[in-house]
Amino acid sequence: MAIARKAITAEDLWKFERAGGISLSPDGAQAVCSLQTFSMEENKGESSLWLLSTFGGGPRRLTHCGEKDGQAAWSPTGERIAFVAKREQQGKKDEAPQLYVIAPDGGEARRVSDYAPGIEAFKWFPDGRRIAFVSWVWPELKGSQAQAKRHKEFKERKESGYATSEAQYRYWDHNVPMGRVAHLHVLDVASGRVTDLFEGSGLELSRAEPDANTFDIAPDGKRIAFVHDAAAEKRMDNCKVLSELNLRTRRTETLVHDKGWDLEHPRYSPDGQRIAFVASHQGKKHTMPAQLALLERGGRWRVLSAEWDHAVHGPLRWADDGQSVHFTAEAEARNHLWRFELRSRSATRVAAGGWVQSFDVAAGVVVCAADAMDHPARVHAHRDGEPPRRLERFNDELLARLKFGTHEDVRIKGAQGDEVQMWVVYPPGFDARKKYPVLHSIHGGPHAASGDTFHYRWNNHVFAAQGYVVACVNYHGSSGFGYAFLDSITHRWGELELQDVEAATDWLLKKPWADRKRVFATGGSYGGYMVAWMNGHVKPGRYQAYVCHAGCFDWTAMFAEDAYTWFPRELGASYWDDMAKVHAQSPHAFAGKMKTPTLVIHGALDYRVPDGQGLAYYNTLKARGVDARLLWYPDENHWILKPRNSKLWYAEYFGWLKQHDPGRGRARR
Repeated sequence: MAIARKAITAEDLWKFERAGGISLSPDGAQAVCSLQTFSMEENKGESSLWLLSTFGGGPRRLTHCGEKDGQAAWSPTGERIAFVAKREQQGKKDEAPQLYVIAPDGGEARRVSDYAPGIEAFKWFPDGRRIAFVSWVWPELKGSQAQAKRHKEFKERKESGYATSEAQYRYWDHNVPMGRVAHLHVLDVASGRVTDLFEGSGLELSRAEPDANTFDIAPDGKRIAFVHDAAAEKRMDNCKVLSELNLRTRRTETLVHDKGWDLEHPRYSPDGQRIAFVASHQGKKHTMPAQLALLERGGRWRVLSAEWDHAVHGPLRWADDGQSVHFTAEAEARNHLWRFELRSRSATRVAAGGWVQSFDVAAGVVVCAADAMDHPARVHAHRDGEPPRRLERFNDELLARLKFGTHEDVRIKGAQGDEVQMWVVYPPGFDARKKYPVLHSIHGGPHAASGDTFHYRWNNHVFAAQGYVVACVNYHGSSGFGYAFLDSITHRWGELELQDVEAATDWLLKKPWADRKRVFATGGSYGGYMVAWMNGHVKPGRYQAYVCHAGCFDWTAMFAEDAYTWFPRELGASYWDDMAKVHAQSPHAFAGKMKTPTLVIHGALDYRVPDGQGLAYYNTLKARGVDARLLWYPDENHWILKPRNSKLWYAEYFGWLKQHDPGRGRARR
C-alpha cells in the first residue's frame, strides 16, 4: 500500500534525528556518531552516541543515560571511545561537562575526569593512556584544587556585573569567561590526574570557542602543536601563530609567525615530520581565502593550494601514506570532501555534496555525514574502487511520509554582467499553468552561500510547502564561486548584491507561473541587512512585504557587536574617519524612503548582530507609520534553537506573509 505523503511543516523539522560528529575506529571498520533528537512537548533536545559498521548492517545505540553526549573519539587501540557529557553517576551530578569513556561493545560509560572548570574539547594521545583537553581556567592560579575553589566561589557569587578592560570580552552569545582563559591540559585516564600545560606561561588558546582542531598531538606523543593569538591584547581580528610545546621540557617554540598570516587547524603527518595547517594572508586583505599550507620539520613553510581557487575548510585529515590531505571546500553552492595530493598540488573530489558537514579518515576508509536540500545528514563510507555505502537509515521512515517539491540550480545574468547562481524551490504538486507567489530567501554572511543543504532554521522546502516558489540567490560576495566574486562587494556593500536580487526577481517574473503582485523578500543576518537595504532602495510595491531576521541596520551602532573590528575593513572606513562612506552602505541612512511592511525578528542574546539593531529598525518603521511587527526572544541568540521558539518563528513568518498577500484566499489559476 502506498504511503500517503503530506507537505512538510515546521514541526516536522524537529522530528528529524540529526547525525553529526563522525569518528572512525583505527581499523576503519566502525564509526561512532552523535545523534540529536528533540521533543516539541518538552521543548528541549538530547544527544546519544551510535555505532555504525562501515561494512553495512544496522546502527547500534551506544549511550543511553546522558542528555548531551558528544564529541566522541576512538582511542588509538580501538578499545574505548571517549566523549564529553554532563551526567549523574555514582550519586554525583556534573556541574560542568566531563570526559567519559565507554567500550564499543557496550556497557556503562565511566567518568574519567573530575575537573571543576569542565572539558570543552579533547584528543587522545597516541599511547591511549592520556588525553589532551581544553578548559577555561583562571591563569593566575596553580593546581586543580585552586581552580575548583575559585570555580565554587564564582558560581556562588551574588554580583551580576561584568567589569573588563579586555578588547575581546564576549563571543556570539556569551561573555568570555570572566577572568578565565582557555588552556591546554593533560588528563591521565587511569588516575584522573590533570596537568595544566599552559600554567604560568601566559599562553592561551583562542577566545572564540577553541575546539579540538586548534591543536594536535605528534605521533610520538612528545609534542603538541597549537595555534594561538600571540599579541598582548587579544582581539578577534588578530592573526594566530603556530607554536609547538615540548611535553618533556615544557618549552614552547614558535614555528610559524609571519606577519599578516592567520593560521588554523594544525595536523601532524603520520610520520610526525610535517605539519599541515590552514593559512590566510589577512595582511594582504581581510577577505583572502584560507589555503592549505605545510611545514617540514627544520624547514620553511609553504602554501600548497594557492593556484586552486577554493577556500579550504578545516579540519584536516592526512591519508595513511602521508602523501595527501583531506578537507572540505565549497564549489558553486555545494560543499564537497576533497583529497589534495601534495606532490602534484591537485585536488580530487572524494565525496560530493550536497553539503558535507563532517568526516573522518582511517585505514583507507573515509566516512562523511552530508545533507542536501531535500534530506537531513546521511552517513556514508567511502573506499577506493567501491560505491559509497550508506551506514544508517535514521530519517528514512519520516521522509517517506513527507512530500517535497522539486528544486533546480539556475544561472542568471547579474551585476556587471556576471553569471549568478540561484536555487529555485517549487511547491509540492507545482503546476506551471497556475500562478504562484514568489519568495526570496536571502542568505547571510555575506561571504557564505545558500547551499544545497537541509537548513533547519530557514528550510526552503518548508517555505515552498506553503505555496511559494522560493528563490535563493548566491549574490556577489557569496563563497564558493571563486575569490574575485567573493571580494567584489568589498567597500561597497549593498550595490552588487541588490542588482543580483533584482535581476533574479526580473527573471522569475518573466515566468508564466509567477504572480507579480505577490512577491516577498526575506533574509537573516546579512540577508536581514539586504531586505532593510531593499526597503530604502527599491520602489515600494515591487515587494509586498519583507521579513528581517537578526539584520544589520546601522553600521555605526554595530560597534556594539563582538566582531566590531571586522566591519571597517569590509566597509572601507571607520565611522569616525569617514561617516559619509559608512552611511552610504548603511540601511538606516535611507530610512526616509522605507515604506514596505516588515516583520522584524531578533534575539536578546545575539552578540554578533545585537538586538538593538532589530529594535532600532522596528522603532524607525513604527515612527514613520510603516506597517511593522516585532518578534523578540529574550533567550535566543543569532539563531532560533529551541523547538517551541522555532515553531513560533515559522508561525509569525508565514502569518506575516499571508497578511500581506493580496491573493490570500483567492483561487489560483
